[in-house]
Amino acid sequence: MRRLVIASMAFAVSMAPGTAVEAEEGLTAAGAFSPAGSLAEARLQHTATLLPDGRVLVIGGMDGQRFNTLAEVWDPATATFAPAGSAAEGHVEHTATLLADGRVLVVGGAPTSAWVEIWDPATETFGPKVPLAEARSGHTATLLPDGRILVIGGWDGTQYRATAEIWDPATETFGPAGSLAQVRQKHTATLLPDGRVLVVGGWDTGPVRGKGTLASAEVWRPSDR
Repeated sequence: MRRLVIASMAFAVSMAPGTAVEAEEGLTAAGAFSPAGSLAEARLQHTATLLPDGRVLVIGGMDGQRFNTLAEVWDPATATFAPAGSAAEGHVEHTATLLADGRVLVVGGAPTSAWVEIWDPATETFGPKVPLAEARSGHTATLLPDGRILVIGGWDGTQYRATAEIWDPATETFGPAGSLAQVRQKHTATLLPDGRVLVVGGWDTGPVRGKGTLASAEVWRPSDR
C-alpha cells in the first residue's frame, strides 16, 4: 500500500504546473503536426519516395480532373516543394522504387499503364519510356537484395493479372518472373530475410462489385541466376 501511495504522489507531482511535463511546449507523447509547405499541384493516388539526400520525390496522382505529369521534390531543410521534371505520361496507382544509384523507377499506373519511366536526380528529368510486357496498375514493385525489382499482378484496364515481371538494372529491361496461382490487384508484397517475397491479399474481381477480396497468400522464390 505504501508503494502505491508513493507512486500516486510522484505522478501528481509530475503533472503539476511548472513541471517538466508542462515545459514540453505543448507537445504530447503522441507527437504533433506542423506546416510543411504546399504542392504546386493538388494530388491523390501519387507516390512519395525518400531520396538518399533526405529529400522526397512526389510523382503522379490526379487532382480530381486530370492526371499529374509534373514531379515535385520536397526539401526538409526549407520545408518547401520545387518542380523536378515532368513525366511523359500521367501515373495513378503506379509504383516508384528507389534504385541503388539514386534514380527512381516508375512502373505502370492508370491510365497509360504499359510504360516505365526512370527519374534521374542528377538532371531531375525523366528518361525515355520503356514498355512493360503487360500493362499494370495497382501492382506491387519490390526491390530485391541483388538490385532487381519484382513487379507483381495488377490491372491492365481489362483484366486482373497473375503474372510477374522482373526488372534488371544491368540491362534496364524486363523479363518474366513466374505466375501467381491467383490474379491480384492492390495486394502487398514484402521482401523476406531469405530473399523470398510474401504476396498477401488483394482483389481478384472489380471493386465496383464490392466482391473478390482475397484472404490467400503466396510466396515468390527467386531462381538461381
